[in-house]
Amino acid sequence: MNSVWKVLGLCFVAVAAFGQIAAPVPASPRLEFEVASIKPAPPPAPGQINFGIHVDGAMVRCTGLSLRDYIRIAFRIKDYQVIGPEWIGSERYDISAKLPEGGRRDQVDDMLQTLLLNRFQIKMHHDSKEFPVYALTVAKSGLKMKESPVDPDADSSNGGAGATNVDVSGGRGGATVGFGKGAYFTIGDDEVEGKKLTMPYLADMLSRFSQRPVVDMTDVKGTYDFKLEFPHEEFRAMTVRAAVSAGMVLRPEALQFADRIGDEALFTAVQTVGLKLDSRKAPLDVLVIDQAQKTPSEN
Repeated sequence: MNSVWKVLGLCFVAVAAFGQIAAPVPASPRLEFEVASIKPAPPPAPGQINFGIHVDGAMVRCTGLSLRDYIRIAFRIKDYQVIGPEWIGSERYDISAKLPEGGRRDQVDDMLQTLLLNRFQIKMHHDSKEFPVYALTVAKSGLKMKESPVDPDADSSNGGAGATNVDVSGGRGGATVGFGKGAYFTIGDDEVEGKKLTMPYLADMLSRFSQRPVVDMTDVKGTYDFKLEFPHEEFRAMTVRAAVSAGMVLRPEALQFADRIGDEALFTAVQTVGLKLDSRKAPLDVLVIDQAQKTPSEN
C-alpha cells in the first residue's frame, strides 16, 4: 500500500484547480502560448511526490501530469468525463510555456487546449453518457462546517475556485495539496482535512475516493474547513480507488480488496459535517478521445 501514496496527491491536482461540469467551446481564433515545450516527466524520487501547476509572471510550468490530467484541466471537466485509451492516464509529461504579451492567467486553460490539440494530434468529440452518481446535498440537520473565507487580498488561487498554482508534496505517510492563500487539504492517518475549500471541490475529491462520481447539488457558496475521518480498512480501500483514478496500475488483489468495501464510510463521514450522499442517475457531458499520439510533436 505504500506505493499508493506516491500518486494520492496527484490524483486531485487538475480537478481541484479547474473542476467544472461542461467543456467549453474553444475560443476562435485559438489562444496560444508564445512558446512551449513538452517533455516526458522523469519518475519521482522513491517514496516522494512532487507534482504541480505554477504560473509565475508570464511563465507556466506543469510537472508530472498525465495527458488525461492536462485534458481535464484544459477543457474544465472531471476525470470521469474523459474517455480514451488507457495510456493517457499513465504517461506523464512536463510542460513549460510562456504567455504571449498581454496574456492572462485565466487564459491558460484555453492556450493549453490549443497546445494539446496541436502537439498530441488529438481528435475528439463531445457526447453525453448517463452515469450512476451520488448527489451531494445538505442534510436536514443543516451544514456543520466552519465557513473560512480566503484572505482579503487573495486572488483566484484558492481551492475549487479556479486556482492556478497547485503544489503537491508528501511521502509514504500521506500527502498535502496546497493552493496558496491558506487553502489546502491533507490526506493520511485515516482522515482527510480541508481548509478554505468550496463545495464543488469537496464533491470532486469525494469522487476520487468513491465507486461513482459525486455531483455537487448543495447550492452552498463560499469556502469551508472540514475534517472527514474513516475506519482504517475503509480508508485503505478509498486510497486504492484514488490511485486507480490517477492512472496507477495496481495488483489484482488490491483492486479486489477495494471492490469488497463499499462507500458506506463516505456516507457516514459526510453526515458528520451536515451533508449527505444520495444515489441517482444523471446524464453528464463526456469528451471522447478518438485519437492521440503518445509522443508529442517537436517543441
